[in-house]
Amino acid sequence: MIRAVVVDFDDTLCLTEAASFALENEVLAEMGRPPMSREVHLATWGEKLLDAMRRRSPGLDLDRFAELFRIHNQRYLADGRLDVIPPENLAALDRLVLGGRTVLLLTSRTGEEVAHLLEPDHLLAGRVTGAYHQDNTRFHKPDPRVFDELLAETGLSPDQCVYIGDSPGDAVAAAGAGIRFVACLQSGVRRLTDFDPRHVTAAVSTFPEIVPIVEAL
Repeated sequence: MIRAVVVDFDDTLCLTEAASFALENEVLAEMGRPPMSREVHLATWGEKLLDAMRRRSPGLDLDRFAELFRIHNQRYLADGRLDVIPPENLAALDRLVLGGRTVLLLTSRTGEEVAHLLEPDHLLAGRVTGAYHQDNTRFHKPDPRVFDELLAETGLSPDQCVYIGDSPGDAVAAAGAGIRFVACLQSGVRRLTDFDPRHVTAAVSTFPEIVPIVEAL
C-alpha cells in the first residue's frame, strides 16, 4: 500500500509556468528590456531562475532582476495571480489524506520560495505535512538522492511512496530512487512522449485523476 504521496508543486499541484512568464516579462519591462518569447521561456522552464534568465534575456543585470523579481513576486502572490491551487486539486489532497496517505511536497524551489506555502493559515495546512526543497536537501532533481532526506526523516521505504510530477527530471529522480512515478500533464508544458516509459507508472491529464491511481497501487 502507498503510504505517502509526494507531490511536485509547479505545474503539478499548481499551474505556474504561464503566470511566471507574465511576471518575468513585467520585470524585464520595468528594466527597459525587450520581452522574452514564450518559446524561450518553455525551453528553459525547470531551470533555476537566474540561470534561465541568462538565456531568456542575454546580458541581463541578474542582481537587479532578482531584486525586482522579489517585489513583483510578492505582488502577484498578494493579488492571487501566482501559486493559486485549484479547488479540485485541494479536494484531491483531502481524499488522499482521508484515505490514510501522508502528503509531502518535493520541489526544486528554494526555501524562500516555498515559505508562504507552509504558513499555518495557508490552504495546504492540514493537507501537506512537510516540504523538501533546495535548502533542506543535499541533492536536487534529477538526482535520485533528492529523496534521501524525505525517506530518512519519515522512515518510509521507496515502495511505500509515489511521486507525482510534470517533468522527465522528476521521473528520472523517482525511478532512480525506486519510487513509482505518475506524470501529470495538465499544464501542457510536456507530453507523455517526453518521458522514458520505463520511468512512468501512470500518466494523468488532470491532477485529481491521481486519487484512484494511488488507491490502486
